Amino acid sequence: MPITPTPSDHPNFPGRGKTGLLLVNLGTPDGTDTPSMRRYLKQFLSDRRVIEVPRLLWWLILNGIILNIRPRKSGDAYARIWLKDDPDGSPLRRITRLQAEHVANSFQSDDLITDYAMRYGKPSIQSQMQKLQNAGCSQILVMPLYPQYAASTTATVNDEVFKWALDLRWQPAIRTAPPWHDHPVYIKALADSVRQSVKKNGMPDDLVISFHGIPKSYFVAGDPYHCQCLKTARLLREELDWDKAHFHATFQSRFGSEPWLQPYTDKSVVALAENGSKHVAIMAPGFVADCLETLDELDIELHEEFLEHGGETFSYIPCLNDSPAGMKVIEQIATENLAGWVDSPKKGTVKKSAAKKGTAKKAVAKKTVAKKTVAKKAVAKKPVAKKAAAKKAAAKKRR
Repeated sequence: MPITPTPSDHPNFPGRGKTGLLLVNLGTPDGTDTPSMRRYLKQFLSDRRVIEVPRLLWWLILNGIILNIRPRKSGDAYARIWLKDDPDGSPLRRITRLQAEHVANSFQSDDLITDYAMRYGKPSIQSQMQKLQNAGCSQILVMPLYPQYAASTTATVNDEVFKWALDLRWQPAIRTAPPWHDHPVYIKALADSVRQSVKKNGMPDDLVISFHGIPKSYFVAGDPYHCQCLKTARLLREELDWDKAHFHATFQSRFGSEPWLQPYTDKSVVALAENGSKHVAIMAPGFVADCLETLDELDIELHEEFLEHGGETFSYIPCLNDSPAGMKVIEQIATENLAGWVDSPKKGTVKKSAAKKGTAKKAVAKKTVAKKTVAKKAVAKKPVAKKAAAKKAAAKKRR
């Protein structure tokens, strides 16, 4: 059958065959000004996964009260942690971007395109998914950057991904990474960060492990978040071999009058200070990057409360961020979930090459030494031979 030229009405398909990896975090405003904050909060608090309140009632509360009061207050909080001389501005955006760049450098594959997105704010999930598809990705791994699963975090990321795919005629294959709350690499990285803090700041009287909270009703409805948080805390305590009486798993960032997961972080830390604890160390293992909830809520506001109630030393342990240990966790989770699509990072290749080169050098060195030895022996033999010939000649003359 003869091959006919492409008809004029043939659709223009993008190139295919590449794999995309999209790291997704919660989100951040474009700036600390009131309009930016209002825009961000409206998108965030309009998500039905985040606020499970009847729509009409919540619309009135959100638009009539919250968006008229909260933006300025939240803007002041963001201003305290904003990176004024950095084009990213938001610490969360900067760290997430660096994490994506580190992963790309780790794999060093022309067939893998790595990028990042925010569930709320920019860059959006839908724009980044489209960007990956336009770049020729026929398969995409979406990695929500939440070690513990919650409907209000992981699930809403997945919702947004599949909303983007709904109207596509030619959808890419899509995978979503599961939570890694009990992964050994993650637990070890957390434990090592605690050990580093102890080495730097001394042994605390109490160690507080603070997770972002969710309403208790979400947990009762079947959300596994609480169980996964407590498992992370238990495994961390066992890895550290920490005294149970001075190890506290708590929940932060509640708002509204509805009961949230308890014990509450702020009340727990204040109680520790009032009961004589002078040195508290605190970490937030549910966050893979430092953000408003860690840098301001914990390291500024809670820090001040602890000191005001009798505490003396408050050691905030940073998130894993884009540290070598933090990147090892993200790269490990990515590698496991890219299996069959992308080869693992060949980190041992350089070492093997170096080892081969070393072996080759040794072999060359041995040959060179052997040649020199043979040459020396040959040189040594020549004078001996000359002396023997001279002796024979002298003997003949005597005769």
